[in-house]
Amino acid sequence: MTVALRAVPLVGGPVEFRGALDLETTRAGVMPRRLPAWTKAQYQDPSVYGVTVMPSGVRLVFRTDARELEFDVLTSTGRLDPTPTLARPGCWSCSSTASWPGVSRRRWATCCGWRAPGPAVQRLVPGEPGTVRFTGLPAGMKRVELWLPQQTPTELVALRADGDVLAPLPDGRRRWVHHGSSISHCIEADGPTGTWPVVAAALGGVEVINLSQAGNALLDPYVARTIRDTPADLISLKVGINIVSLSAFRLRTFGPAVHGFLDTIRDGHPDTPLLLISPVSCPALEDAPGPTTTGPDGRLTALGDAADVAGGALSLAVVRAELARIAAARQASDPHLHHLDGRELLGPDEADDLADGLHPTAAAYRRMGKRFAAHAFATDGPFH
Repeated sequence: MTVALRAVPLVGGPVEFRGALDLETTRAGVMPRRLPAWTKAQYQDPSVYGVTVMPSGVRLVFRTDARELEFDVLTSTGRLDPTPTLARPGCWSCSSTASWPGVSRRRWATCCGWRAPGPAVQRLVPGEPGTVRFTGLPAGMKRVELWLPQQTPTELVALRADGDVLAPLPDGRRRWVHHGSSISHCIEADGPTGTWPVVAAALGGVEVINLSQAGNALLDPYVARTIRDTPADLISLKVGINIVSLSAFRLRTFGPAVHGFLDTIRDGHPDTPLLLISPVSCPALEDAPGPTTTGPDGRLTALGDAADVAGGALSLAVVRAELARIAAARQASDPHLHHLDGRELLGPDEADDLADGLHPTAAAYRRMGKRFAAHAFATDGPFH
């Protein structure tokens, strides 16, 4: 006997959105965002909005005895005109990763989160929602975590189930809030549970909120205030690559900006373990400052002159040294502040794992997650 699927409310019912700090109402349904609504008034660059609606680490959590689930969704994929190919529509995960072929619903003149020459004019190509189905779920009441694609803005239109759907029970896991760049956003990962923060969270037995913003980890004050005001048992910050690649600071201004960012977070979390992480290896920027471009070979190229470092321009080597210095200076009065050299997550001997000279491969992201967990959640680690 076939049991009819029943509608389940996405908002105001048993379903919890985790990893999102805002739900934006759209014409199609609801779209999770990874920064609170008030921050939108402070964006200087529209790419910030584009990356905050890419739901890296966002999942729907509930209990159900259903054997079948259906979600009506509308996704947005992007391209850089006149490139003829569109970005892949993403991968969903529900207990095990399930690929969804999807259809491009919108086309953008600039790919969400990335800058292209000329004005960032968006051309929208409307589409209709598609349906994601999960069948053959185990019998009986179970906890379900549905992970949204980390690189694809996703509007959820409807949820249906052939059984009861209940709110999840508390599980006592600690909440870890992380902020970083595209290398923590992990657009290139093989799925939503393949990003290194999610891999690390699973190994550490914690809940993760990933506030990373591809191309936009620039010590923005609204991010510091967001972290300050978000309940957290553990906090980590991965700082540096966007600052160097965009020439966003000089040595004179970088240190005070880091101090200010940390001070704001400490206003709300004075004793929370906080791990400050410097950049992973990136050959083009180790000793040369930005800005950067993409060369004819598709790899990152530094446009800055290494000679300018002596005058205060920032390279990755300078940023790492400055972050280590800042951490050491603050630890005298902040024993819960810790430091990790990012090269312990991905080192200089792993340059082949940077397909474009900057972003790790899917396999490298998983390796980074395992290495982070081994460090942070070890018996003597900062998150133990």
